Amino acid sequence: MRANVNLDNDAYAFATSYAGAKGIPLGAAISELLRKAEQAPEPPSSKLIRGRHGFLVVAKTGRTITPEMVKELSEDDLD
Repeated sequence: MRANVNLDNDAYAFATSYAGAKGIPLGAAISELLRKAEQAPEPPSSKLIRGRHGFLVVAKTGRTITPEMVKELSEDDLD
């Protein structure tokens, strides 16, 4: 399909560099990049964040998720 699009300068530079490195036309490069983006995994949930000590905490409450909590929840799934 043929279409005209306006790209930001940085997106255009990236796409042309990608196309050049792969030896493919610009349109094919953009299609490939869009397909890769569509298949990318979802970003991690914003409900869990890393606290200042590196442990996972519930974002708005600041409660630390303990190994005991994980074990309890994983055992619940087995029943």
